[in-house]
Amino acid sequence: MRYTPKKELALRVAKLQDLMRQNGIEGSILVQNADLFYFTGTVQRSHLFIPSEGTPVLMVKKNFQRAREESSMDNVLPLENARDLPGVLELYGFKNPGVIGFELDVLPAALYLKYQKLFPSARIVDISSLVRTVRMVKSPYEIAIIQNAATLNHTMFSSVKNFLKEGISEVELAGKLEAIYRECGHQCHVRMRGFNQEMAYGHLLSGYNMGVPSFLDSPTGGSGLNPSFPQGAGQKKIGRNEPLMVDYVGVYDGYMVDQARMFCLGRLPEKFVRAYEAAITIQDEIKKRALPGTSCEDLYNLAIGMAGEYGLTDHFMGYPEPAPFIGHGVGIELDEMPVLARGFQTPLETGMVLALEPKFIFPDGAVGIENTFLVGNNGLETLTVFQENIIYI
Repeated sequence: MRYTPKKELALRVAKLQDLMRQNGIEGSILVQNADLFYFTGTVQRSHLFIPSEGTPVLMVKKNFQRAREESSMDNVLPLENARDLPGVLELYGFKNPGVIGFELDVLPAALYLKYQKLFPSARIVDISSLVRTVRMVKSPYEIAIIQNAATLNHTMFSSVKNFLKEGISEVELAGKLEAIYRECGHQCHVRMRGFNQEMAYGHLLSGYNMGVPSFLDSPTGGSGLNPSFPQGAGQKKIGRNEPLMVDYVGVYDGYMVDQARMFCLGRLPEKFVRAYEAAITIQDEIKKRALPGTSCEDLYNLAIGMAGEYGLTDHFMGYPEPAPFIGHGVGIELDEMPVLARGFQTPLETGMVLALEPKFIFPDGAVGIENTFLVGNNGLETLTVFQENIIYI
């Protein structure tokens, strides 16, 4: 079992502390699972206190024994009740902090009010943007794990041809591919940070089901199996001469890649072939243009303009309502920073990992490609290597 090295955790904490000092935040308390895993190496019911100066303290309600084993942090201690937080922090020299950061993008309002009562003299501010900024650039340790997730995806995509046959239902094919995932170490859960955004493995869709929209911030939706989880594979039978998109998230040791490929039993109609050529052209142009220092918004505008040159603007990134991006960061969560979207002017940095997904959606089907890339000195380096042509079976 892989445990995050102590040196890796220390570097992450130091980056956040530097940003905290720049923003006048004396200490931060983190409680969300993804952030706990990133900064401590464990996902137990805990409060992580990170001071702007000094050593962090991880206070664990359940399970302390596992947290002590899994985390290499120096200060890991049990905490039976959150009411004891101020007293424990005082014992470690953090008395009456004036400004405390919390993950206000994900923290429930009831907990926010509870923490206000626990620290009545403190001003509570949002630390989430600083946390996500630290997580945005991956270390060599993280990139190595992400490459393992890409290998997992290669294994899964290579098995599609073994199961795809005329008349098989989407959900049956999905089950066979997901079994491959699990056998190879996929952890099943795909973490998402956005409110009410949730996903299991990804989307496997064919024909008209590819044009069924859903609540998810995604170009594709799908019917799903019932209204309680209205996305992804349904009971539709996969037919000949229609598009099949396998758009799945490989997750390994907590880190993920996002990847989509097109399959078809028979031959695709010309409109889908032409739209797929547009998607590949957009991907390849962005790969060349996405140098360190390039604005995310500029790349988004480039993609929108190229879709217009093909006369496909109305179908780009969703139909009838497009997703407001053409790429997104990936890591511990599927919706990490940066986002290739209008208004997101953050420049690319070496070490960022992002998924680029130019897709065209029609009422009777969809085509597109998605890969996960590492931002390198000379542009985007493909991590999810697999044949990129339409795969005819």
